[in-house]
Amino acid sequence: MKKRVLLMVLGLIAVVLTACGNDKPKINEKPYDDKQFLMGTYVQIRIYDDGKKAALKPAFDRVKELADKITVNEDGSEIDEINKEAGVKPVKVTDDMYYLLKEAYKYSRDSNGGFDMAIGSITSMWRIGFPDARKPEQSEIDQALKLVNYHDVEFNDTDKTVYLKEKGMKLDLGAIAKGYITDEVVKVLKEKGVTTAIIDLGGNVYVLGHSPRGDQKEDWTVGIQDPNQARNVVLGSVPESNMSLVTSGIYERYLEVDGKTYHHLFNPKTGYPFDNDIAGVTIVSKKSIDGDGLSTAVFSMGVKEGINYVEGLKDTEAIFVTREDKIYVTSGLKDTFELNKEAGYTMGNDKDLK
Repeated sequence: MKKRVLLMVLGLIAVVLTACGNDKPKINEKPYDDKQFLMGTYVQIRIYDDGKKAALKPAFDRVKELADKITVNEDGSEIDEINKEAGVKPVKVTDDMYYLLKEAYKYSRDSNGGFDMAIGSITSMWRIGFPDARKPEQSEIDQALKLVNYHDVEFNDTDKTVYLKEKGMKLDLGAIAKGYITDEVVKVLKEKGVTTAIIDLGGNVYVLGHSPRGDQKEDWTVGIQDPNQARNVVLGSVPESNMSLVTSGIYERYLEVDGKTYHHLFNPKTGYPFDNDIAGVTIVSKKSIDGDGLSTAVFSMGVKEGINYVEGLKDTEAIFVTREDKIYVTSGLKDTFELNKEAGYTMGNDKDLK
């Protein structure tokens, strides 16, 4: 799943941060910047700490290492090995993969299957976003739905093995993988002494530290991607630091068949894309893996239930865009979200939600 968040960093200037008796890093106006095409998207890392350019290489190395393990239909992928042995035998995986799979199971459980890690039998048929995308026959969808059940994923914590109980089952971690990789890049940068950076994995954005604007530490100004428009169109912004922002939208990847548009966010219960009042949702959270998992989970709920669900979570906020061009935000963003009035949206009233 592609997640798009546009980052706008306004008014960056060079500043040396010092404190009595303690040396603090010099933050440059122009970052050390690298951008590479990985996992079917552009990955960009910008480091503002002076003298920390060398941290770019291990950060990208970590992206490549994890992508090789997680990507479906990738030679040597651990996910492919698990899928291949479905209904046959458990597969031993690395610690990275085991952690990611347990997190995927947690979100599958917490969302009551709205997010289902075993959606692979459905997504592998539709293949929306790829040249060979197609609308499957109803009989194919009905057959594949029998294999979509995260309860049939079996874990062995002692041996670090994963077993799919039914032959033909397929895991698909596309809805959560980039979030995990983003968090791992943040870890690498911190280990290398980086304090101020922007990580963007094809729309999974993490803002590390504070924007070096003026003489005081300030939050970064993060632009929220309009889910109904091409990339780089902003519907609003929020001030954030040391936070992840992940956006999912129905028009990021889609397939048109007989005049009907099918987007890439699938309902595990029907085998078709979610069909409700949500056009896009942005999750603001401390960890990007949480933003990834939640952005799919709340799509299954609709705006009202999705807002109520996010309100019950700690250190997590959300911005919902409806198909009727209304924007709803959770309580923690009501005083900080700034609407771009030229985008054509209006703020919704919570009382109007049915």
